[in-house]
Amino acid sequence: MDFGLTAEQKMIRDMVREFAEGKVAPGADRRDETGEFPLEIIKEMAKLGLMGLPFEEKFAGGGADMISFAIVVEELSRVCASTGITYSAHISLGAAPFHLFGTKVQKQEYLIPLCKGESLGAFGLTEPNAGSDAGGTQTTATLTKEGWVINGTKCFITNASYAKFLVLTAVTDKTKSTNGITAFIVPTDMKGLTINAGYKKMGLHASNTTELFLDQVVVPKENVLGKEGAGFKQFLSILDGGRIGIGAMAVGIAQGAYEKALQYAKERRQFGKTLSSFQAIQFKLADMAMQIEIARTMVYKAAWLKDQGVKFTKEASIAKLFATEMCMRVCDQAIQIHGGYGYMREYQVERFLRDAKLLEIGEGTSEIQRMVIAREIGC
Repeated sequence: MDFGLTAEQKMIRDMVREFAEGKVAPGADRRDETGEFPLEIIKEMAKLGLMGLPFEEKFAGGGADMISFAIVVEELSRVCASTGITYSAHISLGAAPFHLFGTKVQKQEYLIPLCKGESLGAFGLTEPNAGSDAGGTQTTATLTKEGWVINGTKCFITNASYAKFLVLTAVTDKTKSTNGITAFIVPTDMKGLTINAGYKKMGLHASNTTELFLDQVVVPKENVLGKEGAGFKQFLSILDGGRIGIGAMAVGIAQGAYEKALQYAKERRQFGKTLSSFQAIQFKLADMAMQIEIARTMVYKAAWLKDQGVKFTKEASIAKLFATEMCMRVCDQAIQIHGGYGYMREYQVERFLRDAKLLEIGEGTSEIQRMVIAREIGC
């Protein structure tokens, strides 16, 4: 087993790290304060060929692997988690459904623009009464002679304000439980679709988080994505890949917080010594470095398994669960090492902690991950 990065992966890492430090990091605090969406950064990423990175070149993608995708998410999140989640959701939730389940025509019409960065990807799954219980979807789609008529509400949807179209789930047959859920492609300019981005959030202020209100939205019959009634199984598959992105985000945020804590510990003097010379602080930093490295290895393993075309559900859940809970611990300790300054926005680590909390919730809560792992090990 080779744990080293390939030459291509190293090149991508170095390129994105330079971009993140030079273009993304300088405005991260301002965007956190104002909630300004990093649209210009996304446009620059499109020019770098990142918006379709793990998809085939025939769809205007980069032809890279899932580990490269994880590396990009990590490097972005290391300086700005809002940018990291925007990119991760675009790839793993917005574009992946078309790549996995789209027809040739749908890939030409929708996947290529996503890979070119002409639209951001968004996926409408969560509802006010269907979060962890995604099988409890209440949005409905009824087939008429005009097409599918969709009614319902979605919440906590990333990127929808900047998407020209999105995928969402709706119940097409109430008698079949989860086998009656279907995925649909919905252009965001359709009559009856309202997108509201009014959430007041704890963190990730510069990411776009929206509600979707669908009132008699009519889409053509050919806008079914995949097979009718297969939507539930499809989004479970999509979430497996999405959990790799969330795990990579967690590694990136934790790495950024750790680096700031390490730098501060080397510079800050107390009792005539640097903080880093005290064993209590050394042990904190050692634990942080250890946990980050373990999480990164697990995220890369899950990504590698996906690239091999083998089942990776358990590994993706383990990576997501361990990395996100690790991230919260590391960010908490980074604040502790900073002392009172860690509580102040000037030193940034409090932003990292606020941004980190969502990762234990989105793409399946920590509790859901434990349920998935338990099922996969035969409990």
